[in-house]
Amino acid sequence: MSRTRLFGSLCALVFLVNFARVVFAPLVGEFIGEFAIGEGTAGLIVTLAWLGSAAPRLPAGWALTRFSRRLVVLASGAMLTVGALGVALAPGVPTLMVAAFAIGLASGVYFVAANPFVAELFPERVGRVMGVHGMASQLAAVAAAPVVTVALWYDWRLAFYGLAVAAAVTTVAFVLLASRTDLPDAGAGDTDFVGGALSEWKLVLAAVVLIGLTAFVWQGLFNFYELYMIDKGLAPATARNLLTVIFAAGVPAFLVSGDLADRLPHVPYLLGIVTAFIGSVVLVVVASGTVAVVLASVAVGFAIHMLFPASDTYLLASLPDGSRASAYAVYSAGMMTTQAAGSWVVGEAIEAGIAYDVVFLGLSGGLGAVVVAYAALERMGRVPGGAAGAEPAA
Repeated sequence: MSRTRLFGSLCALVFLVNFARVVFAPLVGEFIGEFAIGEGTAGLIVTLAWLGSAAPRLPAGWALTRFSRRLVVLASGAMLTVGALGVALAPGVPTLMVAAFAIGLASGVYFVAANPFVAELFPERVGRVMGVHGMASQLAAVAAAPVVTVALWYDWRLAFYGLAVAAAVTTVAFVLLASRTDLPDAGAGDTDFVGGALSEWKLVLAAVVLIGLTAFVWQGLFNFYELYMIDKGLAPATARNLLTVIFAAGVPAFLVSGDLADRLPHVPYLLGIVTAFIGSVVLVVVASGTVAVVLASVAVGFAIHMLFPASDTYLLASLPDGSRASAYAVYSAGMMTTQAAGSWVVGEAIEAGIAYDVVFLGLSGGLGAVVVAYAALERMGRVPGGAAGAEPAA
């Protein structure tokens, strides 16, 4: 059976995995109302999902040096099924927090196993397939707000019951397809987790700092975007649907960025994307009126989602077969841990009385300083991978 069909099942799984993470954002207001909690606690629930996504990445990287890619992907699908059921059945905040963390665990295991797997399935076009894989993930983000809107006519928990069923079915389909496909052995030599990660520590650190801090700002922005837009004076329904606008703008961004990542020098391209993201956040802050806010939302959605296939291509195309999964797992854990606190930090700042505009302008300014530092280091040839062209992985 062709690798393309197996890749299709991975795209279905990544859709569900990302849906499970982003669906919490349009539910923040519901959590505040149903469980009688503040913005800080609601932000912590979201943060726990993303911390859960960070927590298993090192263990999953180690597991990839002992077990096959497909077995680890299977484990992630099973964890997603259980976590989704936990959210659907949660009677209170403590249980909801545990279940959100479990959903995060599933996504962390999936991405650590699946991203190197996808790159190894199609080594001649890493950027393109990461773009398509990312687009499938992004379609889930587009679907999240509408699904929540429909579910709220009945009960928001229905979204998680449906997720659990879909995750179970898709995981079974992946296992059947993988058993009938000629799989690559590119990762066979990656058996020393610590050694593989240490051999590429400079590249990993450079990526964690730049991508992690950018995603930190993004986490704080999109998880409070609905409440921020209501604070700007938009109607609640309009504010919720703006999340769909942001995520929809990311669908073509994945395809465009994946192709460009195969052709452009990695670090300058990444710095250009982060700069565009900073500018778009400033546009969101200064925009007033529905039309201006929608246009600014499109800009921020397109810019941030160009980052993800570009960063994955930077890592996966630069890492050798013998350390790809190990080093990528360490990068993934560090990047996710860095970004996960974004929702909590923004939530605490808002609850303390700091205006949304001030919070997001401050975060943008700090990220701008990081870009300037990287640009200076790149000019001196000190950023790993900066001098390399966008050559495909071997």
